[in-house]
Amino acid sequence: MQINPQKVKKQFEKSLDKYSENAIVQKIMAEKLVKNLPENSYSAILELGCGTGILTKEIAQKINFDRYIANDLLIKAKKYANLILPNSEFIVGNAQKISVGSKVDLVISNAMFQWLKKLDTAAEHFRTFLNPEGILAFSTFSPKNFKEIKAVTGLSLEYKNKNELCEILQPYFEIVSVEEFEKVLKFNSPLELLAHMKNTGVNSLNNDSWTFKDVKDFCKNFSEKYPENTLTYAPIIVIAKRK
Repeated sequence: MQINPQKVKKQFEKSLDKYSENAIVQKIMAEKLVKNLPENSYSAILELGCGTGILTKEIAQKINFDRYIANDLLIKAKKYANLILPNSEFIVGNAQKISVGSKVDLVISNAMFQWLKKLDTAAEHFRTFLNPEGILAFSTFSPKNFKEIKAVTGLSLEYKNKNELCEILQPYFEIVSVEEFEKVLKFNSPLELLAHMKNTGVNSLNNDSWTFKDVKDFCKNFSEKYPENTLTYAPIIVIAKRK
């Protein structure tokens, strides 16, 4: 499925204030991401796609560093970064196009890589931010992610499995570790499930606005296929070292 960057930006902008309270799985991912880091001290860190600061907060509590640079597509995200780390620097813009003044030891990102158009080009670009043997750490999702949504609507991002991710990174990075897991959320109704997706910006999966009939049809079809109203998240946590 083709990703519309402006659509993604617009939907995340709408959902930003409600994101943290709904991003249950993203919080687990942030915890695992920090836990899996090979060190707990870095001189300079760049966080890509900082959003409302779920990962920023985790790093601030558990990692030692001298300099912190936060990046996001939305300028609104700067206030969240500054609330957690008042001395942090902020770069607004698409992570695939930004430049960083000086090298860092850690480039880290939570639940953003699935939105990148060309992961190989992005990996090569992110490598330029890192000092020799610097760490790239990120979380994303496998093709099993939101399998219920795909089964009912046919909509899905072009997720990579862990082997594909490793193959893409291999020219630029040495893989340190890869972890994948699943987390199934249950909702009271398909409508509640849709609200959850809207509040985490995921309705930017679809480039079209749904009519009342679209929502009604979705709820009917989803309930018939998944009467327990479940939604499967399938995260992958990757830690890699610059070659």
